[in-house]
Amino acid sequence: MNIVILDGYTLNPGDLTWEGFEKLGTLTVYDRSAPDEVPERAKDADMLLTNKTPLGQDIISQLTKTKYIGVLATGFNIVDIDAAREHGIAVTNVPGYGTDSVVQLTFALLLELTLRVQRHSDAVMDGKWARSADFCFWDYPLVELANKTMGIIGFGSIGERIADVATAFGMNIIGSKRHHTDQSHRKNFRWADVPDLLAQSDVVTIHSPLTAETKGLINKENLALMKPTAYLLNTARGPIIVDQDLADALNNDVIAGAGIDVLSVEPPSADNPLFTAKNCLITPHIAWATKEARARLMAIAVQNLASFTAGNPVNVVN
Repeated sequence: MNIVILDGYTLNPGDLTWEGFEKLGTLTVYDRSAPDEVPERAKDADMLLTNKTPLGQDIISQLTKTKYIGVLATGFNIVDIDAAREHGIAVTNVPGYGTDSVVQLTFALLLELTLRVQRHSDAVMDGKWARSADFCFWDYPLVELANKTMGIIGFGSIGERIADVATAFGMNIIGSKRHHTDQSHRKNFRWADVPDLLAQSDVVTIHSPLTAETKGLINKENLALMKPTAYLLNTARGPIIVDQDLADALNNDVIAGAGIDVLSVEPPSADNPLFTAKNCLITPHIAWATKEARARLMAIAVQNLASFTAGNPVNVVN
Protein backbone atom coordinates (compact mmCIF):
# COMPACT_ATOMS: atom_id res chain seq x y z
CA MET A 1 0.00 0.00 0.00
CA ASN A 2 1.47 3.33 -1.10
CA ILE A 3 0.96 6.20 1.33
CA VAL A 4 1.85 9.69 0.12
CA ILE A 5 1.94 12.81 2.30
CA LEU A 6 1.97 15.94 0.16
CA ASP A 7 2.99 18.56 2.74
CA GLY A 8 4.40 16.93 5.83
CA TYR A 9 6.69 19.71 7.05
CA THR A 10 4.02 21.76 8.79
CA LEU A 11 2.88 18.83 10.92
CA ASN A 12 6.34 17.39 11.42
CA PRO A 13 9.31 19.70 10.85
CA GLY A 14 11.52 17.07 12.45
CA ASP A 15 10.42 16.87 16.07
CA LEU A 16 7.91 14.03 15.55
CA THR A 17 8.11 10.64 13.84
CA TRP A 18 6.31 9.15 10.84
CA GLU A 19 6.69 5.67 12.34
CA GLY A 20 2.95 5.12 12.72
CA PHE A 21 2.37 5.58 8.99
CA GLU A 22 5.45 3.59 8.07
CA LYS A 23 3.96 0.57 9.83
CA LEU A 24 0.87 0.76 7.60
CA GLY A 25 2.54 0.78 4.19
CA THR A 26 5.23 2.21 1.94
CA LEU A 27 5.46 5.88 2.93
CA THR A 28 6.60 8.85 0.85
CA VAL A 29 6.68 12.24 2.56
CA TYR A 30 7.10 15.53 0.71
CA ASP A 31 7.77 18.61 2.82
CA ARG A 32 5.76 20.76 0.42
CA SER A 33 4.02 20.27 -2.92
CA ALA A 34 3.35 23.03 -5.44
CA PRO A 35 0.06 22.68 -7.34
CA ASP A 36 1.80 21.56 -10.55
CA GLU A 37 3.69 18.86 -8.62
CA VAL A 38 0.62 17.23 -7.06
CA PRO A 39 -0.62 15.09 -10.01
CA GLU A 40 2.73 13.35 -10.49
CA ARG A 41 3.33 12.86 -6.75
CA ALA A 42 -0.19 11.59 -6.07
CA LYS A 43 -0.75 9.36 -9.09
CA ASP A 44 0.43 6.11 -7.47
CA ALA A 45 -0.96 6.84 -4.00
CA ASP A 46 -3.42 4.34 -2.58
CA MET A 47 -3.73 6.59 0.44
CA LEU A 48 -3.12 10.33 0.11
CA LEU A 49 -2.67 12.80 2.96
CA THR A 50 -2.68 16.58 2.86
CA ASN A 51 -2.63 19.44 5.30
CA LYS A 52 -3.10 22.56 3.19
CA THR A 53 -2.27 21.36 -0.33
CA PRO A 54 -5.53 21.77 -2.29
CA LEU A 55 -7.14 18.73 -3.85
CA GLY A 56 -9.77 20.06 -6.21
CA GLN A 57 -11.95 18.28 -8.72
CA ASP A 58 -9.29 18.52 -11.43
CA ILE A 59 -6.74 16.62 -9.35
CA ILE A 60 -9.18 14.18 -7.76
CA SER A 61 -10.38 13.12 -11.21
CA GLN A 62 -6.82 11.94 -11.93
CA LEU A 63 -6.50 9.85 -8.76
CA THR A 64 -7.30 6.50 -10.35
CA LYS A 65 -5.62 4.43 -7.61
CA THR A 66 -6.51 6.48 -4.55
CA LYS A 67 -9.10 5.10 -2.17
CA TYR A 68 -8.55 7.46 0.76
CA ILE A 69 -7.67 11.09 1.44
CA GLY A 70 -6.67 11.98 4.98
CA VAL A 71 -6.76 15.67 5.90
CA LEU A 72 -4.11 16.42 8.52
CA ALA A 73 -6.30 19.07 10.14
CA THR A 74 -9.82 19.60 11.42
CA GLY A 75 -11.00 21.84 8.59
CA PHE A 76 -11.37 19.93 5.34
CA ASN A 77 -12.37 22.62 2.85
CA ILE A 78 -8.99 22.08 1.16
CA VAL A 79 -10.54 18.95 -0.46
CA ASP A 80 -13.43 18.93 -2.94
CA ILE A 81 -15.64 16.64 -0.90
CA ASP A 82 -18.25 16.18 -3.61
CA ALA A 83 -15.63 15.21 -6.19
CA ALA A 84 -14.08 12.72 -3.78
CA ARG A 85 -17.47 11.15 -3.15
CA GLU A 86 -18.19 10.89 -6.87
CA HIS A 87 -14.89 9.06 -7.38
CA GLY A 88 -15.43 6.73 -4.43
CA ILE A 89 -12.67 8.23 -2.30
CA ALA A 90 -13.23 8.44 1.44
CA VAL A 91 -12.09 11.67 3.16
CA THR A 92 -11.27 11.91 6.86
CA ASN A 93 -10.27 14.76 9.13
CA VAL A 94 -8.75 15.06 12.60
CA PRO A 95 -11.15 16.64 15.09
CA GLY A 96 -10.47 17.68 18.65
CA TYR A 97 -6.69 17.40 18.77
CA GLY A 98 -5.89 21.08 19.38
CA THR A 99 -8.53 22.30 21.83
CA ASP A 100 -6.21 23.01 24.74
CA SER A 101 -3.61 24.70 22.55
CA VAL A 102 -6.20 26.94 20.87
CA VAL A 103 -7.57 27.95 24.26
CA GLN A 104 -4.05 28.74 25.46
CA LEU A 105 -3.24 31.02 22.52
CA THR A 106 -6.63 32.74 22.75
CA PHE A 107 -5.85 33.85 26.28
CA ALA A 108 -2.23 34.64 25.40
CA LEU A 109 -3.55 37.16 22.87
CA LEU A 110 -6.09 38.54 25.33
CA LEU A 111 -3.57 38.91 28.16
CA GLU A 112 -1.12 40.66 25.87
CA LEU A 113 -3.85 43.09 24.82
CA THR A 114 -4.91 43.81 28.39
CA LEU A 115 -1.51 43.89 30.13
CA ARG A 116 1.04 44.45 27.32
CA VAL A 117 3.56 42.12 28.93
CA GLN A 118 6.00 42.08 26.00
CA ARG A 119 5.92 45.82 25.44
CA HIS A 120 6.47 46.54 29.13
CA SER A 121 9.33 44.05 29.20
CA ASP A 122 10.86 45.77 26.17
CA ALA A 123 10.49 49.13 27.91
CA VAL A 124 12.31 47.82 30.97
CA MET A 125 15.14 46.46 28.80
CA ASP A 126 15.35 49.87 27.12
CA GLY A 127 16.03 51.44 30.52
CA LYS A 128 12.70 53.18 31.13
CA TRP A 129 12.23 51.60 34.56
CA ALA A 130 15.78 52.41 35.58
CA ARG A 131 15.15 56.04 34.61
CA SER A 132 11.73 56.24 36.29
CA ALA A 133 11.26 58.74 39.11
CA ASP A 134 8.68 56.37 40.65
CA PHE A 135 9.01 52.83 41.93
CA CYS A 136 7.15 51.54 38.87
CA PHE A 137 5.68 52.78 35.60
CA TRP A 138 3.39 51.66 32.80
CA ASP A 139 3.26 52.89 29.24
CA TYR A 140 -0.08 51.32 28.30
CA PRO A 141 -3.46 51.00 30.02
CA LEU A 142 -3.77 47.91 32.23
CA VAL A 143 -7.16 46.16 32.10
CA GLU A 144 -8.55 43.66 34.61
CA LEU A 145 -10.70 40.82 33.24
CA ALA A 146 -12.71 40.09 36.39
CA ASN A 147 -16.38 41.10 35.99
CA LYS A 148 -15.92 41.80 32.28
CA THR A 149 -18.11 39.94 29.77
CA MET A 150 -16.73 37.54 27.20
CA GLY A 151 -18.81 36.81 24.12
CA ILE A 152 -18.04 33.48 22.45
CA ILE A 153 -19.14 33.04 18.85
CA GLY A 154 -19.17 29.30 18.24
CA PHE A 155 -19.89 27.48 21.48
CA GLY A 156 -18.59 24.02 20.61
CA SER A 157 -15.89 22.07 22.44
CA ILE A 158 -13.34 24.88 22.11
CA GLY A 159 -15.88 27.55 23.02
CA GLU A 160 -16.88 25.67 26.14
CA ARG A 161 -13.24 25.36 27.25
CA ILE A 162 -12.79 29.07 26.60
CA ALA A 163 -15.77 29.68 28.88
CA ASP A 164 -14.22 27.53 31.60
CA VAL A 165 -11.01 29.56 31.59
CA ALA A 166 -12.85 32.88 31.35
CA THR A 167 -14.90 31.86 34.36
CA ALA A 168 -11.69 31.24 36.30
CA PHE A 169 -10.77 34.86 35.53
CA GLY A 170 -14.11 35.95 37.00
CA MET A 171 -15.71 36.85 33.69
CA ASN A 172 -19.36 36.62 32.64
CA ILE A 173 -20.11 34.61 29.50
CA ILE A 174 -22.40 35.17 26.51
CA GLY A 175 -22.58 32.34 24.01
CA SER A 176 -23.81 32.20 20.42
CA LYS A 177 -24.51 28.94 18.63
CA ARG A 178 -27.05 27.71 16.11
CA HIS A 179 -28.24 24.89 18.38
CA HIS A 180 -28.22 25.67 22.09
CA THR A 181 -26.83 23.10 24.49
CA ASP A 182 -27.47 22.73 28.21
CA GLN A 183 -25.30 25.23 30.08
CA SER A 184 -27.31 25.20 33.31
CA HIS A 185 -24.15 24.42 35.28
CA ARG A 186 -22.81 27.87 34.41
CA LYS A 187 -24.21 30.58 36.68
CA ASN A 188 -22.45 33.34 34.74
CA PHE A 189 -23.82 32.39 31.31
CA ARG A 190 -26.54 33.36 28.85
CA TRP A 191 -27.29 32.73 25.18
CA ALA A 192 -27.64 35.60 22.72
CA ASP A 193 -27.75 36.20 18.99
CA VAL A 194 -24.63 37.65 17.40
CA PRO A 195 -25.71 41.32 17.34
CA ASP A 196 -26.62 41.25 21.05
CA LEU A 197 -23.41 39.41 21.89
CA LEU A 198 -21.32 41.99 20.03
CA ALA A 199 -23.05 44.89 21.74
CA GLN A 200 -22.80 43.52 25.27
CA SER A 201 -19.33 41.94 25.35
CA ASP A 202 -16.05 43.42 26.52
CA VAL A 203 -14.18 40.64 24.72
CA VAL A 204 -15.47 38.83 21.63
CA THR A 205 -13.73 35.61 20.66
CA ILE A 206 -14.50 33.56 17.55
CA HIS A 207 -14.50 29.75 17.57
CA SER A 208 -16.94 28.88 14.80
CA PRO A 209 -16.24 27.03 11.55
CA LEU A 210 -16.07 28.84 8.23
CA THR A 211 -19.44 28.45 6.52
CA ALA A 212 -21.52 30.47 4.10
CA GLU A 213 -23.21 31.95 7.15
CA THR A 214 -20.03 32.93 9.02
CA LYS A 215 -17.91 34.14 6.09
CA GLY A 216 -17.60 37.93 6.46
CA LEU A 217 -19.62 37.88 9.68
CA ILE A 218 -17.34 40.39 11.35
CA ASN A 219 -17.78 43.30 8.98
CA LYS A 220 -18.15 47.06 9.22
CA GLU A 221 -21.77 46.89 10.33
CA ASN A 222 -21.23 44.32 13.04
CA LEU A 223 -18.01 45.90 14.30
CA ALA A 224 -19.97 49.12 14.80
CA LEU A 225 -22.14 47.28 17.33
CA MET A 226 -19.19 46.62 19.64
CA LYS A 227 -18.10 48.75 22.58
CA PRO A 228 -15.23 51.15 21.87
CA THR A 229 -13.40 49.51 24.79
CA ALA A 230 -13.90 45.96 23.47
CA TYR A 231 -11.34 43.51 22.14
CA LEU A 232 -11.83 41.07 19.26
CA LEU A 233 -10.05 37.70 19.09
CA ASN A 234 -10.01 35.20 16.23
CA THR A 235 -8.27 31.82 16.39
CA ALA A 236 -10.84 30.11 14.12
CA ARG A 237 -10.84 30.96 10.40
CA GLY A 238 -9.59 34.16 8.77
CA PRO A 239 -12.41 34.81 6.28
CA ILE A 240 -14.90 35.17 9.15
CA ILE A 241 -13.46 38.68 9.47
CA VAL A 242 -13.31 41.25 6.68
CA ASP A 243 -9.70 42.39 7.07
CA GLN A 244 -10.17 45.91 5.74
CA ASP A 245 -13.24 46.50 7.91
CA LEU A 246 -11.38 45.41 11.03
CA ALA A 247 -8.38 47.59 10.14
CA ASP A 248 -10.68 50.57 9.71
CA ALA A 249 -12.41 49.84 13.01
CA LEU A 250 -9.09 49.72 14.84
CA ASN A 251 -7.68 52.84 13.19
CA ASN A 252 -10.87 54.80 13.89
CA ASP A 253 -11.16 53.63 17.52
CA VAL A 254 -14.41 51.77 16.88
CA ILE A 255 -12.96 48.98 19.07
CA ALA A 256 -9.95 48.98 21.39
CA GLY A 257 -7.87 46.17 19.94
CA ALA A 258 -7.69 42.82 18.23
CA GLY A 259 -5.70 39.61 18.56
CA ILE A 260 -5.87 37.26 15.58
CA ASP A 261 -4.12 34.06 14.61
CA VAL A 262 -5.72 33.68 11.18
CA LEU A 263 -6.13 35.88 8.12
CA SER A 264 -8.41 35.78 5.11
CA VAL A 265 -5.48 34.77 2.86
CA GLU A 266 -2.63 32.66 4.24
CA PRO A 267 0.23 33.30 3.85
CA PRO A 268 -0.89 36.93 3.62
CA SER A 269 0.14 39.49 1.07
CA ALA A 270 2.54 42.14 2.29
CA ASP A 271 -0.11 44.86 1.94
CA ASN A 272 -2.70 43.29 4.25
CA PRO A 273 -4.36 46.31 5.93
CA LEU A 274 -4.15 44.74 9.37
CA PHE A 275 -0.34 44.96 9.32
CA THR A 276 -0.59 48.71 9.83
CA ALA A 277 -3.72 48.78 12.00
CA LYS A 278 -3.56 50.20 15.51
CA ASN A 279 -3.43 47.86 18.49
CA CYS A 280 -3.57 44.69 16.42
CA LEU A 281 -1.71 41.53 17.38
CA ILE A 282 -1.22 38.93 14.63
CA THR A 283 0.29 35.48 15.06
CA PRO A 284 0.99 33.20 12.06
CA HIS A 285 -1.75 30.55 12.49
CA ILE A 286 0.02 28.81 15.38
CA ALA A 287 -2.83 28.05 17.79
CA TRP A 288 -2.84 24.41 16.66
CA ALA A 289 0.92 23.97 16.45
CA THR A 290 2.25 23.08 19.90
CA LYS A 291 4.27 19.87 19.81
CA GLU A 292 1.71 18.22 22.07
CA ALA A 293 -1.20 19.09 19.77
CA ARG A 294 0.71 18.01 16.67
CA ALA A 295 1.56 14.69 18.32
CA ARG A 296 -2.14 14.12 19.03
CA LEU A 297 -2.96 15.05 15.43
CA MET A 298 -0.38 12.56 14.16
CA ALA A 299 -1.74 9.79 16.37
CA ILE A 300 -5.36 10.39 15.30
CA ALA A 301 -4.38 10.59 11.62
CA VAL A 302 -2.58 7.25 11.87
CA GLN A 303 -5.59 5.71 13.60
CA ASN A 304 -7.91 7.14 10.93
CA LEU A 305 -5.92 5.37 8.22
CA ALA A 306 -5.54 2.15 10.22
CA SER A 307 -9.29 2.04 10.86
CA PHE A 308 -10.05 2.62 7.19
CA THR A 309 -7.74 -0.17 6.03
CA ALA A 310 -9.33 -2.48 8.63
CA GLY A 311 -12.78 -1.77 7.21
CA ASN A 312 -13.96 0.34 10.16
CA PRO A 313 -13.58 3.94 8.96
CA VAL A 314 -13.80 6.76 11.48
CA ASN A 315 -13.90 10.57 11.18
CA VAL A 316 -15.19 10.33 7.60
CA VAL A 317 -16.49 13.70 6.40
CA ASN A 318 -18.03 12.62 3.07
